[in-house]
Amino acid sequence: MTRRPRLAVTGSTGLVGKALCRAAVAAGWDVVRLVRAARGEPGTGEPGTAAWDPATGAIDAQALGAVDAVVHLAGENVAGGRWSKARKAAIAGSRGPATEALCRTLAALPAPPKVLVSASATGVYGDRGDETLDETSTPGQGFLANVARAWEAGTAPLAQTGARVVLLRIGVVLARDGGALPRMLPPFRLGLGGPLGSGRQWMSWISLSDLVRAILFALGNERLRGAVLATAPTPVTNRDFGRALGRVLRRPAVLPAPAFALRLLLGEMAQALLLSSQRCAPKALAAAGFRYEHGALDGALRAALAKG
Repeated sequence: MTRRPRLAVTGSTGLVGKALCRAAVAAGWDVVRLVRAARGEPGTGEPGTAAWDPATGAIDAQALGAVDAVVHLAGENVAGGRWSKARKAAIAGSRGPATEALCRTLAALPAPPKVLVSASATGVYGDRGDETLDETSTPGQGFLANVARAWEAGTAPLAQTGARVVLLRIGVVLARDGGALPRMLPPFRLGLGGPLGSGRQWMSWISLSDLVRAILFALGNERLRGAVLATAPTPVTNRDFGRALGRVLRRPAVLPAPAFALRLLLGEMAQALLLSSQRCAPKALAAAGFRYEHGALDGALRAALAKG
């Protein structure tokens, strides 16, 4: 009997991780979830899980077993609260240092995994205005850009074993049950939605289903390595995003949220997450043969908001 390929996943309790684990099992993978025992995550000690300590990189090797590939999604939620000094330290520590520790442990296994798909973010480019960005564009400036650079660099120990490493630069994920979209819905449903700040900043987005498909595609496609943008090929301005959401909800979307008010409410986080601009034009996925289910925003929003 042929052994099913074995996939380890960090961040398996998050929005993307849960969807990925379901899809990977359906696609024929034997999935083991790396769960943070120190934080008492659900599933610790259960079949199909292995305890993992992000601070040290230590993994229960017996529970892990021999793995063919790893998808690394874990990281502190950047939108989980106003950015205090401690919060920024937690965000940074959960990415660069934690990724490096994990990859050192994976590299030291008797049979290191041959493939790693590691999450990154379009925030690596910083605030770039109307500039069109692709996988060859240089990183930008700012807190999130610095965090993302360290996040990607943390994969080096495993890459040095010869493993194929894909750095998935993920945009705004559109899903009904998590991420940014549910937070936008209440004011839009009341007819109080509209552009944030000037509304001219670019948003690079992707549907949850396309993101999960892109991860599975990256696991199996030898042409993909290094930086890979996980965004739809049709970025939009924030103003146009609001108009599209208004159309889908059949509500007006004309009331702006002034930039000064957002900065007053959210501080540095407002500029980095809501007012900065990344106009991404993904090339690597398309060149490798990936086909999007949701290449247009209106359709992606309708699919995300459809009742399951």
